[in-house]
Amino acid sequence: MGLISNRIEKHDIKPGDHVYTYRAVFSYSHHGIFVGGSKVVHFRPDRNFKSITETSSNVDDPTPTPCPTFPDCGFRQPNSGVVLSCLDCFLRNGSLYCFEYGVSPTLFLTRIRGGTCTTALPDPPETVIHRAMYLLQNGFGNYDVFQNNCEDFAMYCKTGLLIVDKQGVGRSGQASSVIGAPLAAMLSSPLKLLMPSPVGMATVTAGMYCMSRYATDIGVRSDVVKVGVEDLAVNLGWTTCSDEEEVVGDGTANSPIII
Repeated sequence: MGLISNRIEKHDIKPGDHVYTYRAVFSYSHHGIFVGGSKVVHFRPDRNFKSITETSSNVDDPTPTPCPTFPDCGFRQPNSGVVLSCLDCFLRNGSLYCFEYGVSPTLFLTRIRGGTCTTALPDPPETVIHRAMYLLQNGFGNYDVFQNNCEDFAMYCKTGLLIVDKQGVGRSGQASSVIGAPLAAMLSSPLKLLMPSPVGMATVTAGMYCMSRYATDIGVRSDVVKVGVEDLAVNLGWTTCSDEEEVVGDGTANSPIII
């Protein structure tokens, strides 16, 4: 367990683990679920999608050429960004890291970089693998850098938690970090008159950055709800409820349940 991330060796990972690797000289990380058999299920943008951190059409397509080891490496359903890859193609010569769950608030706040851990508790490995394989066949909606990215996919598979507030940031710790840094700088700006020291100003900004990341962690958010993978399409608005289904709750907008 490191201060920045949790690097592991290939022989240490277990089926159901949330793994990730860094891309583009550590500028961002790519996440997936290890399902055993040296295979990873992960979520990436469509080939024609271009984002701030992903500037080539195949930056997260680990198999631009056929994999020489596994014939099914790169399998995905049509119009879906959920992909099955072998571990080597997923890593693309990068190092392997394991995302940590159920960490203490203290440990979470000491992590300098977002997208490495959460205070939320994980579900059993068999449940995690079932979600990943189900989504491989049925998709995970449209890729969105801030609200529905590869880290969001892996975190949903591990926890089954879904963000109800579609206007806010998603589950991704990376997205929270991107938003949290400028927010911390903005909020700390009025304190410049009270703290002329650069060291004091940096300390305040760093503290606000960490707290803004913690406030968006799925383990402490109030706008999350547990959603079964079979009901995910309805809750995300990909489809409408059938006549046999009804969306109910406890009277608030924060607890939709499919029955």
